[in-house]
Amino acid sequence: MANCFRSLDHGVAAGAGKLGFSGSGLVAHGNTRAQGAPHAIVIGSGFGGLAAAIRLACKGWRVQVLEKLDAPGGRAYVWRQDGFTFDAGPTIITAPFLLDELWALAGKKFSDDVDLRLMEPFYRIRFDDGTWFDYSGDTERMRDEVARFCPDDLQAYERFVDEADNCYQRGFLELGSIPYNTVGDLLGAIPNMLRMKGWRSIFRMACGHFSNPKLRIVMSFHPLLIGGNPLSVTCIYSLINTLERRFGVHWAMGGTGTIVSAMVRLLQGLGGSITYNAQVARIDIEEQKIGRGKARGVTLTGGEHLGADIVVSNADTLWTYKNLVAPQHRRHWTDKRIKGSRHSMSLFVWYFGTNRRYEDVPHHMMVLGPRYEGLLRDIFKHHVVPEDFSLYLHRPTATDPSMAPAGCDAFYVLSPVSHLQSETDWAQKAESYRQAIEQALERTVLPGLKTHIVTSRVTTPLDFQDRLLSYQGAAFGMEPLLLQSAWFRPHNRSEDVDGLYMVGAGTHPGAGVPGVLMSAKTLEMVVPEVHTFA
Repeated sequence: MANCFRSLDHGVAAGAGKLGFSGSGLVAHGNTRAQGAPHAIVIGSGFGGLAAAIRLACKGWRVQVLEKLDAPGGRAYVWRQDGFTFDAGPTIITAPFLLDELWALAGKKFSDDVDLRLMEPFYRIRFDDGTWFDYSGDTERMRDEVARFCPDDLQAYERFVDEADNCYQRGFLELGSIPYNTVGDLLGAIPNMLRMKGWRSIFRMACGHFSNPKLRIVMSFHPLLIGGNPLSVTCIYSLINTLERRFGVHWAMGGTGTIVSAMVRLLQGLGGSITYNAQVARIDIEEQKIGRGKARGVTLTGGEHLGADIVVSNADTLWTYKNLVAPQHRRHWTDKRIKGSRHSMSLFVWYFGTNRRYEDVPHHMMVLGPRYEGLLRDIFKHHVVPEDFSLYLHRPTATDPSMAPAGCDAFYVLSPVSHLQSETDWAQKAESYRQAIEQALERTVLPGLKTHIVTSRVTTPLDFQDRLLSYQGAAFGMEPLLLQSAWFRPHNRSEDVDGLYMVGAGTHPGAGVPGVLMSAKTLEMVVPEVHTFA
C-alpha cells in the first residue's frame, strides 16, 4: 500500500492518563482503589471491551484491558497522517442514550466529554442514474422524498414505519438485552419473533410495502451497516430505521476516536488499566471435576502469564474460540462448527485526503452501482469480487473541519466485499481495486479527484484477518441471520468454559456500536457479583 504508514494515535493514547511501560507494553495507570477486588481481564479495547471494562469496574471488579494494537479502539482505531485524521471504523452514533447510561454509571455526564452533532440528512443515497434520496429523521421531509420517487408509496411508507416501530419495541427493547443462555430464554422469545414475522428478510419486508424499486433499496440497506445481507437478514433489523428516527444519527466532533479516548479516561478514573502491544496467545483454562474447564487468566505471545478470576473477550468471538481456547475445552464451538457457520462480509476501505474541498458532498453518502440484488448475491453467496460495486462515502469535514488541514477534505470510502472465502489475493489486487473506486468517484461525485489526492491508505480483508484477528477476515463476525442470532449466536457467557465471557460484534446482540454497547450491558446479567469471590 503505497504512501501508507502506521502511527501511534497520540491523542487517543494520551486520553488513557499518565503513561508508563510494563513488561508487556504501554500501560495506562488508573487509581488503585480496587486492588483488593477480584480481577477481570478484558481482551481487546474496542467499544464493547471498553464498555464491559467500565461496567465491571463500576461493579467493583479490578479490571485490566489487554490490547494487541498500540492504541485503543480496535475497529474504532484512529489513523493520523499528513495532518489528516481518519476514523478507521465506526463513523456514526445512533443510540447515544447507551453512552449516556455508561457515563451515568460512573457518576459522570457523557456530554461533558464528547460533543455530538445531529446529522441532517442522515445519509444521501445516490443511485447509478444520478438521482438521490436524502434520508433523514424529519417525518415530513421523508414523506416528501418518498412522494418525489413514488406518490403511490406514501401509505406504504406509513405502514413500513409502523412495522419497523413494532420490531423496535419487540426486538430491541424487549429482546435486545436478554442474555439467551438457556433454551428457556429462546422459547420465551418465540412469541415476539412470530409477531414480527422474523422469518422474512428485510428486503422481502420492504418489497411487501413498496412498489418502487429505489424505495425498496432505501428502506432495506441498513443491515449492510452491521455486516448483514438485506436479502437474507431478518426483517427484525428494520428496527434500525426506528432507532435512527427516534434518536438521530450523530457525529462526534473530533471523530469517533474522541469517544474511545473518553471511555479510556472514564475507565482510568474507575481504577482500570490498559496494556497496549499485548497480544493474547491463549486463555489459560484449569480442568474441573465436573468436566468443564475454568478460565484462570491468559498467556501473552511473549510468554507472560496473567492470572484472573474471569476473562472477557472483546476479540472476534469465532477467532477467540478457535485460536485462544484449546480444542479439548470446546465441546460446543468446535473447529467444525466454526467452519460451518456463515460469516459476515468484509470491507475494502480507502482513506484519503484532498487539497481542495467538495462542498456539495454531504457528510454521509451511499454511491450505489447499477446492481443491488445481484451485487449482494456475489458478495454474500458466490463469494466473488465483481467489477462493479456500491460505496459508502464519508466526508467528516462537511461537519468537522478539524479532521483535515485548512482548505482540505478528509474522506473514507467503504466497499463491501466478500470475506476471505473468495480467495482473492488482496496483496495483489488492492491497488487496482482502489484505482477502480477512484475512477468511479471521479466520474460521479468527486470530479478531478485524482489530481487532488495528497494522502492515502487502504484496509483490505487481509487487514481484518491479520491485524484485527477476525476469522476469515469477516468485518462483523457471524452473519446476522435468524439462526445465527440471539440464542443461536455465541453466548455472552461461554457455553464451553466457566469464567469466560464474550462481548462485541461476534456475540449477542451483534455488530454496530449500539449492538456492542448492549453486549456489555448484557454481560452484567451473567457475570458473577464480586462478593462471590470473597
